[in-house]
Amino acid sequence: MLFAKSKNELYLLNVLNTGTEMNSLFERQDAMLRTTSMDIVRNFMNSVNWSAPMLCIRGSRGVGKSTLLRQYIKSNFKPGSEEVLYCSLDWVYFSQKSIFEVAEDFYKHGGKVLVLDEVHKYEHWSREVKEVAEVYHDLKLIMSGSSLLKLMDGDADLSRRCRGYDMPGLSFREYLQFYKNIVLPPYTLTEILEDSARIASEVNAVCRPLQHFHEYLKYGYYPYYLTNAIDYYALVEQSLNYIIDAELPQQRRVEPANCRKIKALLGILAQQVPFEVDISKLASASALQRNTVLEYLRHLNDAKVISLLYSDLVSVKKMQKPDKIYLENPNLMYTLATSPVKIGTARECFAVNQLSYGHTVEYGKSYGDFRVDGRWTFEVGGEGKSFSQIADMKDSYILADDIESPHGKRLPLWMVGFLY
Repeated sequence: MLFAKSKNELYLLNVLNTGTEMNSLFERQDAMLRTTSMDIVRNFMNSVNWSAPMLCIRGSRGVGKSTLLRQYIKSNFKPGSEEVLYCSLDWVYFSQKSIFEVAEDFYKHGGKVLVLDEVHKYEHWSREVKEVAEVYHDLKLIMSGSSLLKLMDGDADLSRRCRGYDMPGLSFREYLQFYKNIVLPPYTLTEILEDSARIASEVNAVCRPLQHFHEYLKYGYYPYYLTNAIDYYALVEQSLNYIIDAELPQQRRVEPANCRKIKALLGILAQQVPFEVDISKLASASALQRNTVLEYLRHLNDAKVISLLYSDLVSVKKMQKPDKIYLENPNLMYTLATSPVKIGTARECFAVNQLSYGHTVEYGKSYGDFRVDGRWTFEVGGEGKSFSQIADMKDSYILADDIESPHGKRLPLWMVGFLY
């Protein structure tokens, strides 16, 4: 053990220790970046304003937030650069060191961009991040965390100074790129509706989309499918358990004793989606109070586990029951299914999931299945789906499975998988 004989020696020892710790963090960063592939970079990278002084990327567990952050560093900084530092706040290191201490040491060593991954795993993270931003104005802060993360909470309000982004799982288009090496551009919803024939021609010239579409419904949303569907579903279920057992108690103060009841609630929904909502029935089956069920449904919706649809988003009140409930993406249906998944339900779930990126989706009630952006009406079904429900409605379309090309306002369902 070294003992300082004077204040100067003590100061020197502190400087040396700090330098050693920084070197250790840089070495860990270099090791992680060396194993970060740049073969495929998601288009989401281009939707983020990386020049913002503070930003936070939120997303469900497993959608690829950590990989995106490391790809950003690799794309914008030279190997070995000490101007950027990546840290994951679930490292054991942060059980003894605070965010502010690391930021302070990094800044004194010439640091410019501090990347904090998994911030939701660090208690009172927002309070310390706010303090860092107030003391070191020219230090850029990039963060990632759970879908449940709030930029405005009881510790510190970051909503004005921090730009938030919500990262989804893979679209059908990205699935083709990741797993089939088929590279195609994204299209806007307006392009798909107004120029569907051209888009279908471009896609069909490169691949047979129907050949891959039903594979995507089963195991294409999360970017960690390799070759074994059983292992994939096990990973998805692990993510679900983590969200319910760890994130909900931490981020939404759910009583740990109720986590099992939330899983029971999710099990009921998985068997009956799309669920025509009967809150009393759900409350009875899950042994929860009515208002508690509504509260937990909202938490699961925020966590990107389910999708709550309302027939009128403008007038939705805090404790109003949703009109329809879907699981957030079709892969969750196949993961939780205890009986064969109904293809009609999987189709609707896919449409809601893909259309929700960048658009508002409402339950259509008696006017089609869904209404998007308060303008377009969609009915989802198989190849022979009838126009009877939406025949006289303006801006109405059928999204039909099992077709490769559009026929008037009957569009291939897979096409909305090209929105991002």
